[in-house]
Amino acid sequence: MQPIISVQNLNKTYASGLKALSNINLEIHEGEIFALLGPNGAGKTTLISIICGIVNPTEGTVLADGHDILSDYRAARTKIGLVPQELTTDVFESVIATMNFSRGLFGKPPNPDYIEKVLRDLSLWEKKDAKIITLSGGMKRRVLIAKALSHEPKILFLDEPSAGVDVELRRDMWEMVRKLREDGVTIILTTHYIEEAEEMADRVGVINHGEIVLVEEKAQLMQKLGKKQIRLELLHSLEAIPETLSKHPLRLSSDGKELVYTYDTRSDETGITVLLKNLSEHGIDFRDLHTRESTLEEIFVSLVTKKK
Repeated sequence: MQPIISVQNLNKTYASGLKALSNINLEIHEGEIFALLGPNGAGKTTLISIICGIVNPTEGTVLADGHDILSDYRAARTKIGLVPQELTTDVFESVIATMNFSRGLFGKPPNPDYIEKVLRDLSLWEKKDAKIITLSGGMKRRVLIAKALSHEPKILFLDEPSAGVDVELRRDMWEMVRKLREDGVTIILTTHYIEEAEEMADRVGVINHGEIVLVEEKAQLMQKLGKKQIRLELLHSLEAIPETLSKHPLRLSSDGKELVYTYDTRSDETGITVLLKNLSEHGIDFRDLHTRESTLEEIFVSLVTKKK
């Protein structure tokens, strides 16, 4: 099946000489939620801006639903909705007037039923006649999404959708995004909230220094690069880990009451059986045992650090 977004051999060098993107190759599948992660200055915004037709590439090809973003700009841009970080609309206009105006910019005929559906889905229908300036920050964020959806795009870019919003509203927005995906919209989001990617994304792409570090199914990424920890609550505190146990990847908590054992999930042998046997031989007893897996944030940090 043809990807809904195809990026091939994409490079971007600005007039200053800054190389923002280097040989980017990326395919995004129809109907997925794709999270693009990267530190500040990694190239996320440049990549999105090129795909959305805001910035021209130096080299390479980008297709949006089969349309070249340069040679077939209008058709390509019609397929895409962009929700920027900042409020970019007339704050003295009403919500519904903003949507209708944005739809008209894309040459779409009036469709009151569709506009109503979008506003109802985003819990904005009761506010349709309200001036945007009178809305709360969360409502303004919803208006940006409604505006981006006004021309019925198949692809929606969300640039830091949860920046500056509280936890409760963030979770409401996650539900909203899932509903858009159920309606057939492909979602690409950039985020600094790793929790957001971990909660929502089907696949994760990591970009750093203008290069794609990896693209992976989220579950596979966490399984492949994740580590597990076993935390042993000791019956008696230790002052230090015995030298004879130094072959094990152990860490002693600062209060001496807990041993932490870290092992690679990819390894055939976890070493746990040998560890427990060795602890018993040294008379180190524990009252409880807990396990935890790496978070996506820990994996992301390790990937970015490796590429420095």
